[in-house]
Amino acid sequence: MPSEGFIRLLEDAVGKERAGVVLEALSLSPSVSIRLNPSKIRECPFEDGTRVSWSPYGFILPQRPVFTLDPLFHAGCYYVQDSSAMFVGWMFRKALDLIDSPHLNVLDLCAAPGGKTTDLAASLREKSGDDFSLVANEVMKKRFGVLRSNVRVWGDPRVGVTSIDPSAFRERGAYDIIVADVPCSGEGMFRKDEKAVEDWSEETVAFCAARQRRIISDIWPSLKDGGVMIYSTCTFNKEENDGNVLWIAKELGAEIIDFGGVEGVVKTECGYSLLPGFVPGEGQYAAALRKRGEYSPTVLGNVLSSVEIPAVPLKDYPRVEVDLHQALDYLHGDALRLPPAPSGMIYVCYKGQVLGEAKNIGSRCNNLYPKESRIRMNVK
Repeated sequence: MPSEGFIRLLEDAVGKERAGVVLEALSLSPSVSIRLNPSKIRECPFEDGTRVSWSPYGFILPQRPVFTLDPLFHAGCYYVQDSSAMFVGWMFRKALDLIDSPHLNVLDLCAAPGGKTTDLAASLREKSGDDFSLVANEVMKKRFGVLRSNVRVWGDPRVGVTSIDPSAFRERGAYDIIVADVPCSGEGMFRKDEKAVEDWSEETVAFCAARQRRIISDIWPSLKDGGVMIYSTCTFNKEENDGNVLWIAKELGAEIIDFGGVEGVVKTECGYSLLPGFVPGEGQYAAALRKRGEYSPTVLGNVLSSVEIPAVPLKDYPRVEVDLHQALDYLHGDALRLPPAPSGMIYVCYKGQVLGEAKNIGSRCNNLYPKESRIRMNVK
C-alpha cells in the first residue's frame, strides 16, 4: 500500500477525487500493450488487440503473451511498451509540426531501454524519410547495453546510440527537438514493481526533482533557439512535473506549449498527466516547451558522426524462410535444420522478417545469431 506521503502528494497534484480513483486502480494488475514497427508490419499480430488512441501503432492486449516465444518480437516487428509511455510519442509528433527544417536533429536524452527512441524513430522516418538524425543517449552503462540491443533490432540506420553525461553535449544549438524522459521517483511503476513502492519517499521526490533540474540545465544549450523540448516522467507529483516545467520556463527561458485536450488524459497547469484508472497504462507525465529565440533550420553538421550506429543495413544475402519451430531453434542458438538453402551466408527469416544470419556449409549450417541475444528459456 502506498504511504501517506505519496497519497498527500498525489492529492495535491490531481485532486482528492482523482487520487481516490488512482489508488483503487493501483491495486489492479498492470496492462499489456505493444507498438508496431511500421517499417516492418502494420497489422497487430495478436487477436483482440485494441488501439491506443494517441498512438497510430499502439495496441492494448487483453492478456500478456509469452513474447519471448514470438519470433516477430525478436525481429523487431513490435516493441512491448506501456500505453501511457506512448503519449510522449504523441507529443513528439505534435512538436514535429512546429519545426520547419530540411533535416531534423533529435536527441533522446535518457533513452534506455529504448521504447521512446523507437517511437521517435518511426515518427521521424514517416515524416522525413532519411532526412533526420536521432541520437539516443543513456548515461547508465548497464542500461546502455539494453538500449543498444533494442535500437539494433528496431533496425533504423538513422538512429545512433551513445552513453555520456548530459553535461558532455557541448555543441550549442545542435538539436531541433530534445526528448528528456528524466529519471524520477517512479510512481508510475507501482503496479509493476513492489520495490518501487518500498523505495519511494518524500526525500526521494525532492532528490529527483533537483537532479532533473540539473540534467535539463546541462542539456539546455544544445537545444536550438525556437526548438522544442519534451519533458516527461513516469511519476505523478507536482515537484517533479509541473513544478520543474515552471522552473524551466522561468529560469532557462521557454514558452510552455498547449497541444489541446486528449480524452481521458488529465490536463495539468503545464502539461498532461496519464493516470491509472483514467486511461490504460501505468502512468506518465509529459509537457512541451519551446526555447525562446528565433528558430533557424541550419543543419549543424552530422550529429551521428560521433556516435555508434547499431542498425547495420542488410546485405544481399539469400533469404531462407523457416517455420515457427525452426525459428525458435535458431533464436535459441541450436543447430539449424533448414529447408534446402544456398551455400554460404544466408538470412534466416520468419513470416518474411529477417531474424539474423547463418552460414550454410552444405552438411550443416552454422548458427550466427548473437549469443547475448539468444533465448534462454526452453523452446521445445
